[in-house]
Amino acid sequence: TFCMTKYSLETKIRFIELMKTNKYSIGTAADSVNASNSVAERWWKMYSIHGLEGLSMKSGNYDGKFKIHVIKYMHENHLSVNEASAIFGIPSDATLLKWERIYYEQGEEGLLLERRGRPKEVNMKSNSKNAKPKKLDKNMEADLINEIQRLRAEVAYLKKSIALKEAKENLLIKKKQW
Repeated sequence: TFCMTKYSLETKIRFIELMKTNKYSIGTAADSVNASNSVAERWWKMYSIHGLEGLSMKSGNYDGKFKIHVIKYMHENHLSVNEASAIFGIPSDATLLKWERIYYEQGEEGLLLERRGRPKEVNMKSNSKNAKPKKLDKNMEADLINEIQRLRAEVAYLKKSIALKEAKENLLIKKKQW
């Protein structure tokens, strides 16, 4: 099960102090304060970029232009969600993941919409099972196709590598049996 844990500023500072001694890896320092590696990595990045103030940044209300800027910057600079959230001081990766999903599904216009509160009017057609998803622009569609092809090639390479390793191990086992 997924559990969202809030950590005190003191816990984050204790982690930073451990890291500053240069005696701990992120993983061992994270373990000592009962935090996951990804959360601890984000704390370390936020501290590195923003100092101690970065550890106490709170969620805020972000306007559409800011959201678009963050997503484009993340893509242009090939940053992970974790890295981008640290750079822009966004405390949760989930926030950026949501923005990115909206960006891919609805484009920039989707990020400009105010989503908090009850919707002013419900469009029954958009909720129907027959509603067609919005078309992506040609550049975004091409980027996604390229990414899929790259990932498929990577998976194929890894499968081949594993198969070759297994074949080599089997060959060594057969040699030992002779």
